[in-house]
Amino acid sequence: MAYQIDLNSDMGESFGAYKIGGDEEIIKYVTSANVACGFHAGDPMVMDTTVKAAAARGVAVGAHPGYPDLLGFGRRKMVLKPIEVKNYMKYQIGALQAFLAGHGMKLQHVAPHGALGNLCQYDREVSRAICEAVCEIDKSIMIYYCAGAVLGEEAENMGLVAKSEIFADRAYMDDLSLVPRSMEGSMITDENIAIARCVRMVKEGKVTSINGKELDIKGDTLCVHGDGPKALAFVQKIREVFAREGIEIRNFQ
Repeated sequence: MAYQIDLNSDMGESFGAYKIGGDEEIIKYVTSANVACGFHAGDPMVMDTTVKAAAARGVAVGAHPGYPDLLGFGRRKMVLKPIEVKNYMKYQIGALQAFLAGHGMKLQHVAPHGALGNLCQYDREVSRAICEAVCEIDKSIMIYYCAGAVLGEEAENMGLVAKSEIFADRAYMDDLSLVPRSMEGSMITDENIAIARCVRMVKEGKVTSINGKELDIKGDTLCVHGDGPKALAFVQKIREVFAREGIEIRNFQ
C-alpha cells in the first residue's frame, strides 16, 4: 500500500525586531508552509521573506489567519460575530495573496490558527464564516482542518476541498481535540515518541489520546509547530523515518 502525506509547518511568525521559530532551516524539509498574516504574528517584511523562501524551494504556501491578538499570539479566546470572523479572514488572506502574486505563486490552502482553529473543532457557525470567506475569494483554495473538526464538514458542504491535519508535537483529548496547552502533557517533546505516533497515524489511522483511549484519525497533512524548541529536529527526523517507512512526503500542488 502506498502512503503519502503533506508536511507543513507554521511560519512567518516573527514580528518586527522579534524573531520566532527557525524558518530558514525548517523550510528545507517541509512541503507546505502556513504563513502568519499579521493578526496573531508576522508583518509585511516577514511575510515577503517567508513567501520568497517558499518560492525558492518549491514549498506550497497557505494562509495561517488568526484572531487580532499579537500580545497573546492568537491563542486567547475572543468573542466575535460571524461576519467579523469572515471579514478578518478575507483581510488576512488577501494580504498574503498580494505577496504570493509578487513571487508568482498561488495560495494553496487556509489553516486557521490558535484559538480560532480550536474553536473550529465544534463551532459550525464560525467554521461556516471561514469557509464563506474562502468561497468568496477563490473556491480552489483548500481548507486545512484539525482532524475531527466540524470545519472539514462545513468546507465540504460548501464545495471546498478539505484536508485533515494531524500534529506531530501535540497530544489529543478523547474527542480528537488538542490537549489545551495549559495542561501537562499537551506538547510532545521527545522526537522519537512523536515520530512513532506520526507513523502510526499515517499507516494505521490510529492515535492514543492523553487518557489512553484508542482513536481513529485521518491525516492528509502533518503539522510541526515552527515555534517549538525541537521543530527542526522533528522535521529532520520525520523526513528520515518516513523515507524508511515508505511514506512519500509531498504537497497538493
